[in-house]
Amino acid sequence: MALAKEIMGISLLEKSSSSFMNSSMALLNPNFYQKENQLWFNQQFQGRRNLRTRKALRQSPMAAISENLIKVVPEKAVKFKVRAVVTVRNKNKEDLKETIVKHLDAFTDKIGRNVALELISTDIDPNTKGPKRSNQAVLKDWSKKSNLKTERVNYTAEFVVDSNFGTPGAITVTNKHQQEFFLESIVIEGFACGPVHFPCNSWVQPRKDHPGKRIFFSNKPYLPNETPAGLKSLREKELRDLRGDGTGVRKLSDRIYDYDIYNDLGNPDKGIDFARPKLGGNDNVPYPRRCRTGRVPTDTDMTAESRVEKPNPTYVPRDEQFEESKMNAFSTGRLKAVLHNLIPSLMASISSNNHDFKGFSDIDSLYSEGLLLKLGLQDEVLKKLPLPKVVSSIKEGDLLKYDTPKILSKDRFAWLRDDEFARQAIAGVNPVTIERLQVFPPVSKLDPEIYGPQESALKEEHILGHLNGMTVQEALDENKLFIVDYHDVYLPFLDRINALDGRKAYATRTIFFLSDLGTLKPIAIELSLPQNGPSSRSKRVVTPPVDATGNWMWQLAKAHVCSNDAGVHQLVNHWLRTHACLEPFILAAHRQLSAMHPIYKLLDPHMRYTLEINGLARQSLINADGVIEACFTPGRYCMEISAAAYKNWRFDLEGLPADLIRRGMAVPDSTQPHGLKLLIEDYPYAADGLMIWAAIEGWVRDYVNHYYHDSAQVCNDRELQAWYAESINVGHADLRNADWWPTLATPEDLMSILTTIIWLASAQHAALNFGQYPYGGYVPNRPPLMRRLIPDENDPEYAVFLADPQKYFFSALPSLLQATKFMAVVDTLSTHSPDEEYLGERHQSSTWIGDAEIVEAFYEFSAEIRRIEKEIDEKNADTKLRNRCGAGVLPYELLAPSSGPGVTCRGVPNSVSI
Repeated sequence: MALAKEIMGISLLEKSSSSFMNSSMALLNPNFYQKENQLWFNQQFQGRRNLRTRKALRQSPMAAISENLIKVVPEKAVKFKVRAVVTVRNKNKEDLKETIVKHLDAFTDKIGRNVALELISTDIDPNTKGPKRSNQAVLKDWSKKSNLKTERVNYTAEFVVDSNFGTPGAITVTNKHQQEFFLESIVIEGFACGPVHFPCNSWVQPRKDHPGKRIFFSNKPYLPNETPAGLKSLREKELRDLRGDGTGVRKLSDRIYDYDIYNDLGNPDKGIDFARPKLGGNDNVPYPRRCRTGRVPTDTDMTAESRVEKPNPTYVPRDEQFEESKMNAFSTGRLKAVLHNLIPSLMASISSNNHDFKGFSDIDSLYSEGLLLKLGLQDEVLKKLPLPKVVSSIKEGDLLKYDTPKILSKDRFAWLRDDEFARQAIAGVNPVTIERLQVFPPVSKLDPEIYGPQESALKEEHILGHLNGMTVQEALDENKLFIVDYHDVYLPFLDRINALDGRKAYATRTIFFLSDLGTLKPIAIELSLPQNGPSSRSKRVVTPPVDATGNWMWQLAKAHVCSNDAGVHQLVNHWLRTHACLEPFILAAHRQLSAMHPIYKLLDPHMRYTLEINGLARQSLINADGVIEACFTPGRYCMEISAAAYKNWRFDLEGLPADLIRRGMAVPDSTQPHGLKLLIEDYPYAADGLMIWAAIEGWVRDYVNHYYHDSAQVCNDRELQAWYAESINVGHADLRNADWWPTLATPEDLMSILTTIIWLASAQHAALNFGQYPYGGYVPNRPPLMRRLIPDENDPEYAVFLADPQKYFFSALPSLLQATKFMAVVDTLSTHSPDEEYLGERHQSSTWIGDAEIVEAFYEFSAEIRRIEKEIDEKNADTKLRNRCGAGVLPYELLAPSSGPGVTCRGVPNSVSI
């Protein structure tokens, strides 16, 4: 035993001496670090087993004895230089003020108002008992490089450290300039461990505005209880700074993440018509929390927050704001919206007849020639418009007309067909509402004392002739009947909606039959209105037509279904379930998970831009008199419908497999590849989605298992537990007492929660968002609102309908102004920006995490995503899959992971970024 101790002591002394020699050799031999680098990289790939061995060694009695032996022979510290390479990203375009301040900063940099850095070791300084710090170093040549026009500029700084400094784990940055700058990354070269990467990707504010030093951590992840001693206090300080104190008006340069209710959608100071209910913090109107801005209350209502209107920016933490290329793409879309909205306004002023589309040719002209050109007014209007300079880079003709939506690309009349109407329920822009019909007739869950009988008006005779000889019960038993049911969503709001000017709606139910070919066909549509009296005819059923009059009735009924569908899609499935419900998880992640936490590093790309796009939505989309209210049937009641749906939202059912089972679209089956059997085998959204879900789940499993080996590690991770608890108790406070919230006690729990969040942020949002213009840009296919009910034989309008059914049909659709405004907005929302990061991609993929085993696992995930994309392409060419291949049938590409910029009807970005 004594011999073993002696040998162990000698070997460790030799290792220590070797470390000393390495430091000395590095100073003499510039090629030394390249060899050390390669050695370090190779060692990383030996994986977790070596890590466990080293931990066991550190805990052994022999290690403790050897440490004492080392203390007996103290090393003499040797000073040497290390270099920082700092990458700063320039703005492509600067305004005059920014240019002047930039030149001023270049001048004052020479006299000491510079950018200063300080290295911080992972070790504690034995003298100060605080983090071990280097000397301060400043960026060189700022003034010389200030005029470089390149996108990225590299600066250097030199530190002098001694050989017992340890490994750098953090770096502070002090900006003594007048202007902020975007710090992309820092690499420290010269340590024996090889280059140390600091991925920053943050705006560094001037000291005059934000006196504290900015802290950046290296890319090496640490669970909280494994944080090196030298970094513990910095880890805690950084999180405290990000949380703020919950008071004050936020400045645009702040980086503070906090919560508030949706009390900023209305503007009561403009009048009662602009007041809106507060969403959240109220038992009657529950809602997720949003990012706090701290603006002062309105003059009229002290509980309502004052608004900031465009073009003034609304607050989100500085690093959440769109980067320049993203903002340029978004602004171009907004510019197109302004022009497109102006054109029909001018037309309407010329002739009152232009308020409605006269026929299909009027709609076609939006894509082919542009309305102004058609009227000979193009030159006159262009002279009057104060167009910004950005227009000069775009063809004026393109700005004055719309791109042809994809729904028209293979068959201009596909939208009229019943099979296409049904196909879009499983392969369109809203494929997440359809359910298997389990009881016929369907029954409402609304209170019968308030909303009348719960029974449906649908009878067996309505559908019996469309079941291929089956009885209704046989069709139910064989899983042949499906339903899209909006009855309970809309009925409580219909009296108020139908009292609005130019809005008319039903609460609809649509029954579909599954054919032997695997395609759906609509066989009955129920249209319900509130019961206004004991003898009122509040429910009617429309069935597939047998004559000309019935055909137009059927087309109007389908249009009303599509209008219901468009509202639920936008307000519930898209906005609420992906945008709004994810925001609390993102806020809590920034507040409770350190940037060095491995779970933060996993979630980081899936949180990009979400707070910014949600802030922009509150400013101009979901606000009082905003685009959503203007363009969708519920009008001023849009967000109340969204809040009503939130009462039934359940995080535990938001994952794809759970959602498919909940809707009866799949049943558990262990023999199937994903553990599920789809009841409609050719269900493109579900089939493609399950492949992506499984890939995300596999990646998350590898990631979580790498850092958490047992339940104790999950339970004892205070940052992780604080993140999840705050997401529920504060971010989703109105539902915090629900018993369905998943627990977070095991690695498996963590995998499930993270997979669901990543799925919602990436694939689920992509499936619901990027088809909006390709399918909805042709308004008759998916009218976002309706202006007329279907006339009854006893109605005065019935004679008008019979005399000119096409004119009546177009008078029921959105007006020219409403349609073009809607088209301009969904065009912008369907557009990928040039800097988009797609699923399976990581910007700075080689440096985002200092763990080679995780990098390797990510490359495997990326390869699986590419394989899935090829399989989707193959499915879209398979003629047996009639819901995605056939004459005039659009391929289903909304879950094809990659895409170029623009409106492509494909591509799965990592995050909710538009």
